[in-house]
Amino acid sequence: MKLTILKETSPGETRVAATPESVKKLVGLDHTVTIETGAGVAAGFPDKAFSDEGATIASSAGDALKGADVLLKVRAPSAQEATSYPEGLTVIALMNPFGMGDLLTAFNGKKLNTLAMEFTPRITRAQSMDALSSQSNLAGYRAMIEGATLYGRALPMMMTAAGTVAPAKVFVMGAGVAGLQAIATARRLGGVVTATDVRPAAKEQVASLGAKFIAVENDEFKEAETAGGYAKEMSDDYKRQQSELTATHIAKQDIVITTALIPGRPAPELVTEDMVKSMKPGAVVIDMAVATGGNCKLSKPDEVVDINGVKVAGYSNLPARLPADTSSLYAKNLVAFLPLITAEDGSLNLETDDEIVTAMILTKGGETVNERLKS
Repeated sequence: MKLTILKETSPGETRVAATPESVKKLVGLDHTVTIETGAGVAAGFPDKAFSDEGATIASSAGDALKGADVLLKVRAPSAQEATSYPEGLTVIALMNPFGMGDLLTAFNGKKLNTLAMEFTPRITRAQSMDALSSQSNLAGYRAMIEGATLYGRALPMMMTAAGTVAPAKVFVMGAGVAGLQAIATARRLGGVVTATDVRPAAKEQVASLGAKFIAVENDEFKEAETAGGYAKEMSDDYKRQQSELTATHIAKQDIVITTALIPGRPAPELVTEDMVKSMKPGAVVIDMAVATGGNCKLSKPDEVVDINGVKVAGYSNLPARLPADTSSLYAKNLVAFLPLITAEDGSLNLETDDEIVTAMILTKGGETVNERLKS
């Protein structure tokens, strides 16, 4: 197959869908790799690093796409960009499938075959392809680093001749992949960490990292996890009880990190305006869900808002703040996935009943084929 990697066009996107290491592996599998010039510069990968591993460097996106079978991207293209692609091209990316708008129409108009990395099934065989987990892991780490930077005080307890510095109190709301990494990072930095989640399985995971678990543990809590391992939308009554429990807790915290997401739905509001105003001046809220509406009512995308001395930060693309590492992991996810759509002779094969591939295909031959987008 001829694989193409283009420079990302989404504002603020610094990642790239290939690294010199992944190019070496793809070339070793007899694929031809073409990369648009400058595609990896923002992530620390110059053109020469790619060409040294066997990639061809194209001077423009148009040149890179000539004869391409598969386009590998980090983020979905814009509708206008998609209309410039060759008809029948296969595009693999983090598509934001529940927020595509008119993009599906553009895809089908050019009969593009599109696959969403977000729809990788959460099964054992697909773990090496799970881009959501690979990116969320580093996003959770970065969220804690951003929180520590904005906090402006030391996180660990320090005992000195001049006196004792108290440890920072960190509260992580949502203990999925991102939340667990935020907890682990906060612990490594010396914070006193508490966490909450609506999924019962999270309690043991939080405790294993040395943090204290806080939640309303009623009957609804015991059934608050989907078969795929995601959190369910909770009832208004549960939200009220949980809000009352966390309100007094948040008032005592120095750093609050919110990570709660529900696939296909707006992010649930976890931190109210009154909760923020109850926090001490100098405290910090990091809203990792700001791109889908936010867990905090006061957060704004890619801004740090000051509310009576409390900093509320909404970073919509934390993985892009660690582009070398996030690009490396994402490229490995793609390398792991590509054999599933590669025929024995090395050509592209989407005519498969493999459960991973069928779950990820959005459009094919001018039609939307994914059942999750039809409903």
